Amino acid sequence: MNIFIMIVVALFMGTYYLISSPSLRVREQEIDYSITRADMRSIAECTMAVHNATMRRTQFDDICVDQNDIKSEIICLDKRKSITECSAIKNKAPDYTYIITYTKPIETESYNDMMEILETHYADVGTFGVFMGTQIISGGGTKRAIPSAIVKNHDFKDGQLIYLSQYAMPTPTQNYTTDTGDAITCPTGMSAVYRFGRWQCIGLNLKTNCAGDMIWDSTTKECVPDETRKPLCAAQQTAVIVDDVWECINPFSDKTCPNKMIARLNYNTLEWECVQNPDEVVPETKCAHIINDTISGNPGSTMRVPTTSCTDCETMIVNMDTCHAKCIPDETKLNDARCYPQDRSCTGTAKAFYFGFPSISYANQVPAITGKTIPFDANHSQNRKFNCMDCGNRGINREKSFPPYIVVCN
Repeated sequence: MNIFIMIVVALFMGTYYLISSPSLRVREQEIDYSITRADMRSIAECTMAVHNATMRRTQFDDICVDQNDIKSEIICLDKRKSITECSAIKNKAPDYTYIITYTKPIETESYNDMMEILETHYADVGTFGVFMGTQIISGGGTKRAIPSAIVKNHDFKDGQLIYLSQYAMPTPTQNYTTDTGDAITCPTGMSAVYRFGRWQCIGLNLKTNCAGDMIWDSTTKECVPDETRKPLCAAQQTAVIVDDVWECINPFSDKTCPNKMIARLNYNTLEWECVQNPDEVVPETKCAHIINDTISGNPGSTMRVPTTSCTDCETMIVNMDTCHAKCIPDETKLNDARCYPQDRSCTGTAKAFYFGFPSISYANQVPAITGKTIPFDANHSQNRKFNCMDCGNRGINREKSFPPYIVVCN
């Protein structure tokens, strides 16, 4: 009998030990942790998918959207950072445009799990995180402020997962109407076009209309003196071009020169100069007049010839064969207060200089960045000056950056 009781007690104790084993409790805790992390990651992935769909002007339909009450919209602000309509006014887009995607608040005990998901899978997205107070706390503890007008308008609650990104609205297209009436009859050499609300006759090629005694040279692509209009001057006079017109100039002057020097008229400048040898050939400047690329268009468009005007942060380079001038960034002007104010520091591992390229065509003429990709977005200025990019915790993308011309954050 005693042996039977001892066997029953042993079986009971063994069963109790197995049921309350610490290894089983640890396994249950690991399963609960994995389930929570999987739920948090699914919420983050669904939020990201909805946000990307809004950016592409499409819609992401999935059960996870309704389950987590995910909403996404485009919000526009004016210069005063107040909410305004997301439509062009007088062909001008809003000053600030954002895409914001947000969920319902997650449970307080799930904050840490969501932060781990953000830090593991979305560490480089600085504006995707959990809303706390008036800021977004993303992976790694990075904080980003949301414009106060957006927070006030949406009444966000702590614990909501929010993804905010700035969005550049496309420039609205313009539709031009053409008069359906009969076009006017223009003389030979002119074209009838409709502009400024009425029909007009304009020259077929405004560039060939040279003023005065000048004529178009198809080889040099510029107006040159017309030798057939050169006048016959008196024996003591010389024909020269003055303001695009031939004039007879008296070569005698009252200029007094030192000993062993003689006065001679410089026909390039029309000024008298003292030289030792009057037969010496005056060296001509190969590019006496700087030529710029002509901006042209179809008949009826406004034609203009641009002038090269470099900023204080640029230097002019001239092609001595074609006489074409271009402006390129001047690295030596980084310490010039007109290019970058000295009271603002741009030092550190997360800061670097970049140049505000105004357009792709401008960047293509800079030999130093040949083959490089220039970012043209709202984060990079196009002011033709040197600027400082502060990448913060994201750091600088060393592969895509090329200071002081290009800086891209991770």
